[in-house]
Amino acid sequence: LKKNLDLKLTLCEKAEELLVEQNIIKAFNSLQKLHDQWREVGPVPQEKKEELWERFKAATGIINKKHQDYYEERKLENKKNLEAKTSLCLKAEEIAGKNYKSPGEWNEKSDELIELQKMWRTIGFAPKKDNSRIYDRFRTVCDQFFNNKREYYSHAKEVQNNNLHLKTDLCIQAEAMKDSTEWKKTTQEFIKIQGDWKKIGPVPRKYSDAIWKRFRVACDHFFDSKSKFFSHINEEHVENLQKKQAIIDQINNFNLSGNTENDLNVLKDFQRHWTEIGHVPFKEKDQIQNDFRIKINQLFDKLHVDNKHREILKYKNKLENIHDTNSGDRKILYERDKFVQKLKKLETDLNLLENNIGFFSNSKNAEGLIRDVNNKIERNKRQIEVLKQKIRMIDQIEEE
Repeated sequence: LKKNLDLKLTLCEKAEELLVEQNIIKAFNSLQKLHDQWREVGPVPQEKKEELWERFKAATGIINKKHQDYYEERKLENKKNLEAKTSLCLKAEEIAGKNYKSPGEWNEKSDELIELQKMWRTIGFAPKKDNSRIYDRFRTVCDQFFNNKREYYSHAKEVQNNNLHLKTDLCIQAEAMKDSTEWKKTTQEFIKIQGDWKKIGPVPRKYSDAIWKRFRVACDHFFDSKSKFFSHINEEHVENLQKKQAIIDQINNFNLSGNTENDLNVLKDFQRHWTEIGHVPFKEKDQIQNDFRIKINQLFDKLHVDNKHREILKYKNKLENIHDTNSGDRKILYERDKFVQKLKKLETDLNLLENNIGFFSNSKNAEGLIRDVNNKIERNKRQIEVLKQKIRMIDQIEEE
């Protein structure tokens, strides 16, 4: 009975430790494991039974409430996204529902519709039951507009010039999608616009090579990225996976000594060895990387340093580990380029959000929509500042 009492006291303490876990999903999943362990432990002294259960149940209630609130917040955000996307559909339907009499009008409205498409990509998911429906609605009205535009140009006198306008529209659509990682949906979109391209007749000879190259470069960029993403798994990747799993096993068996400097050196060794190992099978990459990052970050979080310094330390150690490996300079430059590209995208999205916030002023529930866009603007600004700090750290290592 005393042994069971000690075990359940430990489970109570672990449950209470989860109250300060920032990752709600992680805390909830860990709690379920504690409940499984609780059921496996036998009886305790009768006079302690109710007291222990009430203590364990109290921590459980708080974590469950946090878990429920987390999903309620996600539902609310998805609902706001649906309202924003509905407003974009209404505006697109207004544009597509009119007949335009000149190429200038068609081009002006094309630009407006493309801006709406860009705005669409900055908005997150709608509720699951509505997400496909609202996307189909927006896609249908966009297709309707561009189909109407193609029909207009097909009846124009200067056929080749009209074909040039049509192919330019397809180039713009291809360039807007070329960096997408929604592989299945975007592949279908590219196949569709490639089919549309074939249906369009010749353009003026002096523009023929340039317009084709522009379209081909955008298409090749997407499909090359997709091919690289789904690259073939070879035996070396499998061996690398085994090596990385061995490092995770070492981390699981490592206990902090209490000497921060010595413990930090051990963690740096783990990270350096990890970085020196090459690629793993693609389908295992995210899982093994997440497992390692979670384990190593758990150890970092236990070091006796403040949160800000800890985060800086994590990223600095990552850069040092990359620098110490073969082709380290190239990898660091790639890391910097990746951040720069992400920074540019965030700045573009930020500019788009700021330029289009006035669009919602005449929409239903305008105040809530504008507040939601402002929240996204603030999140973008915070992400931009974080990326700038990381880029400065990379530049500092390069200078050294």
